[in-house]
Amino acid sequence: MTATNGTYLIRGAAILGGEAEDLLIRDGSIAERGTGLSADDATVIEAAGLVALPGMVDVHTHLREPGREDAETVETGTRAAALGGFTAVHAMANSNPVADTAGVVEQVHSLGRASGWVDVRPVGAVTVGLAGEQLAELGAMADSRAQVRMFSDDGICVHDPVLMRRALEYVKAFDGVVAQHAQEPRLTAGAQMNEGAVSAVLGLTGWPAVAEESIIARDVLLAQHVGSRLHVCHVSTAGSVEIIRWAKERGINVTAEVTPHHLLLTDELVRSYDPVFKVNPPLRTNDDVQALRAGLADGTIDVVGTDHAPHPSEHKECEWAQAAMGMTGLETALSVVQETMVETGLMTWADFARVTSTSPAAIGRLTDQGRPLEAGEPANLILVDPAARWTVDPHKMATMGRNSPFKGKELPGTVVATFFKGHPTVLDGQLNTPYRYPGTAGNGNTRASGN
Repeated sequence: MTATNGTYLIRGAAILGGEAEDLLIRDGSIAERGTGLSADDATVIEAAGLVALPGMVDVHTHLREPGREDAETVETGTRAAALGGFTAVHAMANSNPVADTAGVVEQVHSLGRASGWVDVRPVGAVTVGLAGEQLAELGAMADSRAQVRMFSDDGICVHDPVLMRRALEYVKAFDGVVAQHAQEPRLTAGAQMNEGAVSAVLGLTGWPAVAEESIIARDVLLAQHVGSRLHVCHVSTAGSVEIIRWAKERGINVTAEVTPHHLLLTDELVRSYDPVFKVNPPLRTNDDVQALRAGLADGTIDVVGTDHAPHPSEHKECEWAQAAMGMTGLETALSVVQETMVETGLMTWADFARVTSTSPAAIGRLTDQGRPLEAGEPANLILVDPAARWTVDPHKMATMGRNSPFKGKELPGTVVATFFKGHPTVLDGQLNTPYRYPGTAGNGNTRASGN
């Protein structure tokens, strides 16, 4: 049930996994936090046994629109995000047309507001057309209605060091950040999987760890030289963790992300030749997985980013060499991080909130996301049932992509409710209604049909 007056009383939730307390939500904000709260006009949500967390923020999502609506749309992707516990996502620039102008990022921004499931923050391209030859309209995108603060050619490395330096210098003017897809293209030509023992056995061209690590090493030095912010996308190797740790010890302003799939899956899965396991950067070794978990736990890696990459079925249900790279991740991220980090004892739920909400919001400069669950703060939050178990069925997901590497796997934890700007976009684990921005059509009082 959705309250028409926007008042909700969440009763008995474990705040950040701690003591059970009540949260009163009114007019888009947390009005009170405490025990024994009451409000005659509130819709009551009994939350005993549930954990209350700030809404998750994804720094790395592919929504595909405009141009690739056969793979995903802003509407379907943000429905998936809400179901996964997200209240904000950063939409990567490799759409068609590329998000390299103010016009395109404003289009994506407008589509996000019209959908109303989560806050959609476009990521602007670093270079025109992702071609790596000249800088895109970084300043115009920053000044646009979309207020872009993150720029990336994700999927393609900005491999020219001069161009990368100029981008890092340029974004300083508006406190932006360059998010680098670290991949030296000359070391990965024709690469099909991680370079190692498994690739040697399978006879597949390898993607060596040094191709990632060499770019990270170069770029942290460039960031230090110009005094700018660098963010490293989807870190996947133990060596990368060590380089980032070295950079942070020297005060270099670098942040980094790891994907859920790199926290759990290894290149041993490629022995099946199932293209669902084909991704860039590739699945690495178990030693890399353990180093990534340790790096996330100790703060070397700042955030979890899904790299949600939906593809039409025909791009995945084909022979390995021809298959597209990428995996879906919005609806499984919370569960995978719970399994790999919380249930292993490497992290508490408070740590989970830091790497999935607080730090991602800070990197993207989202001032109303990742906030404490305290009175006066925006009501962007989720309720999670940590004891629940569920089996992944891609055909029951809201995303159009069926390319989940976790198909058939039992995972822990479910999102029971998602509140975006004080409005429940998800209730009882199901899509409810989108938030309606002032001045937009619709009253948000009709429950969405199905997933």
